[in-house]
Amino acid sequence: MKTVLIVEDEKIIRQGIRTMIQRSGVPVEVVIECNNGEMALEILQEQKVDVMFTDIRMPKLNGIELLQKMQDLPDKPITVAISGYADFSYAVEMLRMGVREYILKPVERERIQEILQKLEEEIQARKENRQVSKKLGDRQLKYLMLNEQILDEEMDLLQAEYESRFGIQEFCICATNSREKQEERDPYIYLHGIEGNDVYLVPRENAELLLKNELQQEYVGVSALHGGVREVKAAYDEAVLARHRAFCTNQSVVSISDKEKRVPQTLLEEGEKLLKTEMKLKRVQLLGTDKTEEVVRVWKSFFFAAKKEQIKPEAFEEGMDNFFSEIRKTYRNALSQDVERLQKLSSYYSFSNLDAYETVFMDWLLEFHQSINNQLESNSSKQKIKQAILYIQENYAKDLNMAVISNEISMNYSLFSYQFKEYTGTNFVNYLKGIRMEAAKKLLVETDLMIMEISQKVGYDNEKHFMKTFKGYYGVSPSEYRKNAQLR
Repeated sequence: MKTVLIVEDEKIIRQGIRTMIQRSGVPVEVVIECNNGEMALEILQEQKVDVMFTDIRMPKLNGIELLQKMQDLPDKPITVAISGYADFSYAVEMLRMGVREYILKPVERERIQEILQKLEEEIQARKENRQVSKKLGDRQLKYLMLNEQILDEEMDLLQAEYESRFGIQEFCICATNSREKQEERDPYIYLHGIEGNDVYLVPRENAELLLKNELQQEYVGVSALHGGVREVKAAYDEAVLARHRAFCTNQSVVSISDKEKRVPQTLLEEGEKLLKTEMKLKRVQLLGTDKTEEVVRVWKSFFFAAKKEQIKPEAFEEGMDNFFSEIRKTYRNALSQDVERLQKLSSYYSFSNLDAYETVFMDWLLEFHQSINNQLESNSSKQKIKQAILYIQENYAKDLNMAVISNEISMNYSLFSYQFKEYTGTNFVNYLKGIRMEAAKKLLVETDLMIMEISQKVGYDNEKHFMKTFKGYYGVSPSEYRKNAQLR
């Protein structure tokens, strides 16, 4: 147990009980002494006490009065009454009021030890039960935050079970990047590592204190004010959106209710250009060339646009996702030794802000750029393979085979077959199939084109052959895939 309070007006008895507690063998971090009930009440109002030993007859406020006044406290200690034989009737009254144990004077060491051991077991059992209850509650809270569709009947059950914990009159949710797990403190609820975020559900009146203390050095998104279990999902989504904006703009605190920065139309148009297909391809295709300054320039422009809100956080995400997807396809072998770093860089919001992310990303990018450049310079055939890959990515809808590609790059057919597999980690047929299947999947989700039309757009003249290939690749037919995607 952490804290024990001894309330006894006789100094010798008080100090004797303290010594017995310290020698009982039960671990107690803090023992507090006071000589009257008024002082004890002040202590109980200021801090949590696990166990209180209290005399019955005391000046200013006796034991029964102390017990009566502390009933309104949020954290009442387990109370042990101490009295002489003449006070037995009072002790009975205290037992009726919730006193756990009763000790007669003179106090015996064995009796103190017996009571402390018993109460320690009870406190530990309570603690374990609270931890189990908290884990279950946290799991349900995460479920509320992450699920788009929850049935009314299910919501009613969650509300009935958890409203006492989450049913704050007004609360907001704060989200920041996930760090080392923190200790939860009253009066907020802390959840670690939800979709890369650390999340705090905090009452309205405590939000400012949380931001000034625990989250002072963080970059935080804050939701609007909400109330009740049913609004947890909306508050979480708002906090995440605000967190993404805080990340991109390097602002320490961004509320969902803050007005977005007014950006001139000409600058927004400049930002739009950075999101076009040709610029996405350029950020990939410049890698491994001798245009290092251009590599730096295009990426600095992209990051600058995100910081100045010329592009929105979701556009920044889409641009980064596209880049990592493309380089994984194009430089599969070259990246095989860098999986951990790439995984970290792909989780941009795990960084506190965009400045921090940009520093790490550019260090890696220039290192990777130079590495690719060195590899290509050492073997001219690899440059031709890169040229072949770009040609495939731009012309996959045409009737392609190895003969067409090897002729396009002026390379011996057999050498091309060998070098292509060495560079990409797969053979030509499977690589082309992967490119076409990815394109088909995107068209199924983003367009209303018929299956036959999609088949032709990704390089299959025979619709049945396309459907068979798609099902073999993804495990479901094109129409089933489209239907499942619409249900998500």
